[in-house]
Amino acid sequence: MPSWLITSVIVAILVLAVIFVFIPLLLIFICAIVRIFDRTKEGKRLKTITPMNRAMPYIMKDRCDALNYISDTIDISAAEKYISKMRAKGYKSFGLMHLFIAAYVRVISEKPGVNRYIRGREVHKRNGIQVMLTIKKEMSLDSPDTVVKIFPKASDTALDVYNQLDELVSSNKMTKDTNNSFDKTAKVLSYLPGFLFRYIAWLLFVIDYVNLLPTFLTTKVSPFHGSLFVTSMGSLGIPPIYHHIYNFGNVPAFLSFGTKRKQLYTDIDGNVKVRKVIDIKVVTDERVCDGFYFASALKSMKHYIKHPEKLDIPPETITEDIN
Repeated sequence: MPSWLITSVIVAILVLAVIFVFIPLLLIFICAIVRIFDRTKEGKRLKTITPMNRAMPYIMKDRCDALNYISDTIDISAAEKYISKMRAKGYKSFGLMHLFIAAYVRVISEKPGVNRYIRGREVHKRNGIQVMLTIKKEMSLDSPDTVVKIFPKASDTALDVYNQLDELVSSNKMTKDTNNSFDKTAKVLSYLPGFLFRYIAWLLFVIDYVNLLPTFLTTKVSPFHGSLFVTSMGSLGIPPIYHHIYNFGNVPAFLSFGTKRKQLYTDIDGNVKVRKVIDIKVVTDERVCDGFYFASALKSMKHYIKHPEKLDIPPETITEDIN
């Protein structure tokens, strides 16, 4: 065998070893060191959940195995008046998106189980609240999408949510360049050849599974880690969709709402009347809490949309999740 061929084979083996062995081990080691000195933890593993809840992530290994699909229609007559009142006060872009997020944040303050997540097939309670949504920088077909994330507190009011979201959306729309952390990361990865991109994605799955992904990545960069992903189909003029939840990351719920529409209904006296409604669809991860708990949480969210004035004041008490 020619010496040059032997040399080429050895070089190729060394290159592959560096790419697929040394670099992953180095990356895992760096992530482990960062995690040791990381004072902010994304959450904590629950130790007092029921045996059934403990077993479910092992039976339904992937998030796509555990999806529940819920649809509902909400009367927004009071919400429309509330939105008009807020806009009259100078909050020009206040809308249903702010109400839905504020209502869900209030639900988390009452029923923190919906804010749990699965990692390493164990149920965790999340420290804090993270809400993600996709926005277009301009309303045109070729306008780039970007994902923004806000960090409301359980004590926040509808106005607190509005101020956070309005500031964040405005800062992302002011520039033509996709310049937030996720956009920059996605752009760098997009330059990689397909096989390497796939390998890095698998490696990130592994690092996330063993809880070595640094918190700044899960909170500041990744749109796949958080409490809720919400999208407005109404802005596109179409009905809501059942949006899947990503297997990567730990988002336990995806909320979609559509266009406003009129609905006929019969009042208590038997008279036929018309009201404004909106359809919603929610996809949830059944493993974080049972269906009855989620149904109760969504009823509470619906209640706050129907009575938005209750979101003007902070909650009297904030319920802590179990340990």
